[in-house]
Amino acid sequence: MAARVAILTPFASPSVRGNAITAERICRGLRERGIELRVWDLSVAPETAVEQRIERFGPAVVHAFHALRTGPAALRFARRANVPLLVTATGTDINQDLADPDSAPVVRRVLEGAAAVSVFDESMAAVIVEALPDVAGRLVVIPQSVSFEAAPDGHWPPAAALRRAPGPIVLFPAGIRPVKQPLLPLEPLERLLPEFPGLELVYVGPVLDPTTGEALAHALGSQPWARHLGAVPHARMPALLEASDVVLNCSVSEGGMANSVLEALSLGRAVLASDIPGNRSLVEDGVSGLLFGSVEEMTAKARRLLDDPDLRLRLGQAGRERVAARFGADREIDGYLAVYTRLSAAFA
Repeated sequence: MAARVAILTPFASPSVRGNAITAERICRGLRERGIELRVWDLSVAPETAVEQRIERFGPAVVHAFHALRTGPAALRFARRANVPLLVTATGTDINQDLADPDSAPVVRRVLEGAAAVSVFDESMAAVIVEALPDVAGRLVVIPQSVSFEAAPDGHWPPAAALRRAPGPIVLFPAGIRPVKQPLLPLEPLERLLPEFPGLELVYVGPVLDPTTGEALAHALGSQPWARHLGAVPHARMPALLEASDVVLNCSVSEGGMANSVLEALSLGRAVLASDIPGNRSLVEDGVSGLLFGSVEEMTAKARRLLDDPDLRLRLGQAGRERVAARFGADREIDGYLAVYTRLSAAFA
């Protein structure tokens, strides 16, 4: 059997959703190591057609990103092809779907049926083990990494155009949905406007939940100092991150680590993030960024960052060094190759 991998993802490039960015980065790294793989985006391809194409492709391993969205189909395909299944569980799988009475049975069945389950951080592994102790021996932690494709000539939006006023920029890079809490920073940062004239809050990311998107649009209508750029191609993100003074994450939960936080740290940006396990895996409070546990703490720590360029520089440099030391691309790809090798002799 050839050393081939069939990868199933709920979204793929050119989508700028987190799952698509993660899958694209890992696939690019695997191809650079000589792995033959094909990617199927289940948001655009019917499952019956995917199953036929996977059968013709003849993979040695099926690799599914997202237990709930792609796991059931991937488990069925792997069993029919008589090959092992690796499931990469996401934050939504672990923090929401595994606890939801409607979706939990599906997630459990997928994780219990997989030959291996990968997560991005030990905190995610702990949740799975508590819910499904029998899966512990098949769990592997593979931290994420960072990579950007080269941006085409020019910038959209131009980095220089991001700054409409001489004041500081707080960037909120995330898909607009409830778990990201996009409305949360408006009131705390509004309190700081008298102290920091020209302060702007800039949201960048697609609207993934229409209700949350409408609520944000309505709120921004009365807040001229804040705006939403919408979805931006991932290759454009470095320019936006580098043009910002502070990068903000307000998530209720994360899948071990947010791509946006990891990317911001890799570029030496000062990060202000909610104090949750996923963010603590990347940000050490006061060392590589700042964490907040309340609205009042967000206001106070945002004030510290906006008022102290040296603090932003120190935290950003520490964050960059942390990412370089612990979250390298080679380590990530080595992790997946090790799992493939353990699951199939084709990769030996």
